[in-house]
Amino acid sequence: MKALSSGLIIGVSIGVVIGVLLAISAFFCFRIHSKRSQIGNSSSRRAATIPIRPNAADSCTVVSDSSFGTTDSPKISGNISNMSSWLGGLKKANVLPASGILEYSYKDLQKATCNFTALIGQGAFGPVYKAQMSTGEVVAVKMLATDSKQGEKEFHTEVTLLGRLHHRNLVNLIGYCAEKGQHMLIYVYMSKGSLASHLYGEKHEPLSWNLRVQIALDVARGVEYLHDGAVPPVIHRDIKSSNILLDLSMGARVADFGLSREDMLNRHASNIRGTFGYLDPEYISSRTFTKKSDVYSFGVLLFELIAGRNPQQGLMEYVELAAMNTEGKVGWEEIVDPNLGGKFDDQELNDVAALAYKCVNIVSRKRPSMRDNVQVLSRILKLRHGRNHHKHSLSATADDLAINMDQLEHRSKLTQHQRDESMDSSIADSCEL
Repeated sequence: MKALSSGLIIGVSIGVVIGVLLAISAFFCFRIHSKRSQIGNSSSRRAATIPIRPNAADSCTVVSDSSFGTTDSPKISGNISNMSSWLGGLKKANVLPASGILEYSYKDLQKATCNFTALIGQGAFGPVYKAQMSTGEVVAVKMLATDSKQGEKEFHTEVTLLGRLHHRNLVNLIGYCAEKGQHMLIYVYMSKGSLASHLYGEKHEPLSWNLRVQIALDVARGVEYLHDGAVPPVIHRDIKSSNILLDLSMGARVADFGLSREDMLNRHASNIRGTFGYLDPEYISSRTFTKKSDVYSFGVLLFELIAGRNPQQGLMEYVELAAMNTEGKVGWEEIVDPNLGGKFDDQELNDVAALAYKCVNIVSRKRPSMRDNVQVLSRILKLRHGRNHHKHSLSATADDLAINMDQLEHRSKLTQHQRDESMDSSIADSCEL
């Protein structure tokens, strides 16, 4: 009996020990499984934040007006550690989209800009210089002004955004420089300057109506890409004529992304940023910017192209007075830029103006999307090409008809001449008889 009790006690003890060991093993297995799940989830979240572009840098159709060389000692900022050293402690998630952008040395840019004397412009960010690299490539160098309060933040914004945004109607970022306390951005050089300089400058010939509509379509396509093609979507927040640059063939591209924000981020702005005359009234009242804020600015730009009047000098008041008589549809001829000299198509004018008036609707949800704007402007140009083709066909038909009439008349004269000769011959023969 005593031996049986001892065996029972030993058996129970062994069972308890085994149970404790099994419990400890189960606990550690559960912890390991939980950690792996967390790692997997965090990895998937990180992967989701890295934008995957179907038309990234390697598929960009136009990067610059000439082939880009690498002899000016650009360095590929391909790893995060190098990028984070000049981005001033930005999070790695913000650095990833900027990888692959060329980094230039201060010395190279100093030489290319003739010691920063080739000034071609001055903006809120700072001075802009024309630079010729040793390869012969001409670029534009935008330097952060030393007294710019928001400049450094805008510098970071442009690099992180433009590092992943590539479209033929956006001014592409070629590289950057962050040395000797200076921050510089290197862009494709847009030889024809800004749209504003052509609308208001005295050095340029007035833009034709056909070209104005094409510029409007180019800008619409660029902004549509930001809204619907970029991942995540981007709100520009500063669409205006001075931020629309023209290349050698007068193709338009959207520039200056210093105020731009990804749509997935907080849309509420503590301070109103933008340009007076282009600001969405709803954004001013609610301090919330959306894609429709860009649509409003685009509508103002369309009226600017139509009227040739600066939005900061009462353009929209001028438009509202005209709208009282047009009901927003037809009769917009009274606001047309006098520099056009009456050379425009009435139907096209009213169609573009009606679209612009929808874009500046006081209620943002009633405004069209940028995709809608692209479709309308594309249809206007398609109808124009159809009319021109029809005119050419009618002209060719008229020319062919004129040629046929001339040939018929010529043949008729020949026939009459032959008849006259025949009659003369017959009379001469009868006289001889």
